[in-house]
Amino acid sequence: MSRLRFKGRKTFMNLALILGMFPGIMAVIAIYFILKALSLTTGSIVLVALIIVYSAGSGAGFYIMKGYMDTIPKSLDEAAYLDGCTKWQVFWKIIVPICKPMIVFQAITGFLGPWLDFVMVKTVVRDNKENYTVAYGLMEMLTKKYLPDWYASFAAGAVCISIPIVILFIVMQRFYEESMSGSVKG
Repeated sequence: MSRLRFKGRKTFMNLALILGMFPGIMAVIAIYFILKALSLTTGSIVLVALIIVYSAGSGAGFYIMKGYMDTIPKSLDEAAYLDGCTKWQVFWKIIVPICKPMIVFQAITGFLGPWLDFVMVKTVVRDNKENYTVAYGLMEMLTKKYLPDWYASFAAGAVCISIPIVILFIVMQRFYEESMSGSVKG
């Protein structure tokens, strides 16, 4: 979207910008009824429905990525073309290494959204306890019914669900630092 020009590009970008202005919570009920119409809200297929919903929403941050890619000078592309690179080589060898910080950002936010969300899970899963996600299961521990018995377990669970997040940050930080140290952007 940042480098290629094609018919309908501006319309698509404007539509994506307008749709991005609405909070995702507004779509929860509509998504639920779509999943219900496709019979994806009962039984063990609920987890497949959640995977589909979260996978479809993970690319929503492309507008941020496009804004970052717009700041990369086109002179880098032109220099690579003069050296004999194809469009794909320019993309993979020049643009992607420079964009590693934003790719890391997109990966982290793409993971954290579904990992910590419980609104969509509460709507889609309902009372099917075997299909609860970790965040929703922890939220259920804080209801009045379970709070006196499960508070210590909730605290331990909160620490446990933060471990994959910390590991993700540690792994991704290496890529972030590598890209910033060898970047030619600017």
